Amino acid sequence: MMLRDRVVLVTGAGRGIGREIAILMAKHGAKVVVNDLGVSATGAGEDRSPADEVVRVIEKEGGEAVANYDSVSTMAGGEAMVRQAIDRWGKIDAVVNNAGILRDRMFWKMSEEEWDAVINVHLKGHFCVTRAAVNPMKERGFGRIINFTSTSGLIGNVGQTNYGAAKMGVVGLTRNLALEMQRYGVTVNAISPFAWTRMIGTIPTETDAQKARVEKLKQMSPTHVAPLCVFLASDAAGSVTGQIFGVRAKEIILFSLPRPVRTIGRLEGWTPEDLAEIIPGTLGNSFTELKASAQEFPYDPLV
Repeated sequence: MMLRDRVVLVTGAGRGIGREIAILMAKHGAKVVVNDLGVSATGAGEDRSPADEVVRVIEKEGGEAVANYDSVSTMAGGEAMVRQAIDRWGKIDAVVNNAGILRDRMFWKMSEEEWDAVINVHLKGHFCVTRAAVNPMKERGFGRIINFTSTSGLIGNVGQTNYGAAKMGVVGLTRNLALEMQRYGVTVNAISPFAWTRMIGTIPTETDAQKARVEKLKQMSPTHVAPLCVFLASDAAGSVTGQIFGVRAKEIILFSLPRPVRTIGRLEGWTPEDLAEIIPGTLGNSFTELKASAQEFPYDPLV
């Protein structure tokens, strides 16, 4: 019962990773706001039944939960779900920013709407919900913000420039907010999940290699992500902040943060011609090989 009497808001909690997080949070004593607008993987439509079903599961197991159907992509939506937690239980202790959609497209074919939709749900969604929660947390001197990033942002992936840009933006949000909130007892961390969910159910299975990859992906259950979320939301993680984690099946990864790898300098400065001559044999020796995240992490589910 690591979260006894804690109040937790989980966005996108009607299905997949968010569902497992909400249920495990409740098993560890948390009172949970189960937020889910009930949209498709591309963000279309609305359906209240996924959030309602998770609430029923939690209540059947003796926990406390309430459904919320607001959109993370508006300030009004973020404020409404945080207010619901405070009105119901008097406080907000933790936020898990899990909600997301995909609009995959090669960049030269991507529309403004496909770009905006993904940025609004992922990056702006993190802002809207977290912005509503940080002041109540700051006033109480306690809070846990758990964000969700992706190797599509950390490393890169073909056909996901909108998604990768949003998810790398989440890393910047996480690092900066962690610095700002550290003095107030509020931690901010991010998780890059590897799990088989409906968002990646359309991965091609036309070749034997593709089929083999999908079978490996299916072994990576969303349940594997939830324990790290419970830990990060607990008192035990009070000294853990500004970190980027990965969860792949039963493996937990800590990602490095960007740091200088190698430098060159000269007193008189550089000309373009100088750089053309010196970079290949100096900085060029330390260039990171360009690989899609699926190659860097062979079982990466692209979420």
